[in-house]
Amino acid sequence: MATPISRRPEPGDEPSQAVSVGSAAGEYLLPATRRGVAAQAAVTLGILTGLWVALSPLFITLQNGGSNANVADLIAGLAVAAFGAVALASRRGFGGLEFGSLVLGVWVIISSFILDAKFTIAAPMFWSNTFAGAVLVLLGLAGLATASRATR
Repeated sequence: MATPISRRPEPGDEPSQAVSVGSAAGEYLLPATRRGVAAQAAVTLGILTGLWVALSPLFITLQNGGSNANVADLIAGLAVAAFGAVALASRRGFGGLEFGSLVLGVWVIISSFILDAKFTIAAPMFWSNTFAGAVLVLLGLAGLATASRATR
């Protein structure tokens, strides 16, 4: 089965190959280049980080009174995980989903400071959200860099 090359191979790039996995009804082409594997690993790490953000209210105290921090983390975390799942399932690649993850990573970082205006935010939320948001921002930037290099 021949696969079209959507970009010109760069020097040092491995040959563009695809490995067919699955039944005839639902084939999935595994990436054969290091860049493709790295992009999928970054998306998977983004999904795991999003799930941590969504589930962190179960493990750490986010807010002293009120539940707006719990809801904000749940929504942002599930959105990041959904973006990642769509990116992994998409045959066309990762598209603009990295930008969405990048924006949500910034929101996770600044949400602690914004939500602190009404109810006191606990210190573990600041640390957890800052670290998780930084990971999401870095993964989003890496994904955007990979996507822009692939379209050249």
